[in-house]
Amino acid sequence: MAALNIEKGTSKHSAYDLRDPHVEAQETHTLAVVVDNEAGVLARVIGLFSGRGYNIESLTVAETDHTGHVSRITVVTTGTPSVIEQIKAQLGRIVPVHEVHDLTADGAAVERELALFKVSGTGNERIEALRLAEIFRANVVDSTLESFVFEITGTPQKVDAFADLMRPLGLVEIARTGVAALSRGAA
Repeated sequence: MAALNIEKGTSKHSAYDLRDPHVEAQETHTLAVVVDNEAGVLARVIGLFSGRGYNIESLTVAETDHTGHVSRITVVTTGTPSVIEQIKAQLGRIVPVHEVHDLTADGAAVERELALFKVSGTGNERIEALRLAEIFRANVVDSTLESFVFEITGTPQKVDAFADLMRPLGLVEIARTGVAALSRGAA
């Protein structure tokens, strides 16, 4: 097989970037769905995702208005822009859904996640885990002679970074709440 005679620096593109330029890129969106708080609503919303093969990366649900019996479902999902638009349109057609907000497309939003980390270790690993927890502003919520349970609140990226640093120090278990998000500003 003959070598290609390509001068160094003649192309701005990598030979390994073989993606089709006509295919839409995947995007991650945070959707806030306001629904009636009644039996079966969550199952119907989730059924929409599973029935069409859409992925849910994070899901948070809680009642936000006790007197009006209204709940808020915060869903983080990934898809092409056309798939995201299709998800929003289909969510809006479900009867107990009052509003669908795309917090990613609507502008700046605040996203936070709560996570608990159980880290087991002794000696230097234990000291290093405490030092890193202080840097990340994680709180110790339980402590034994063999382990700690840390509580951390922040963006999903911050929680992921903390997990990556705790793995070599004896990370045993993680519990995450999923993303809670609100749009910034007055409206």
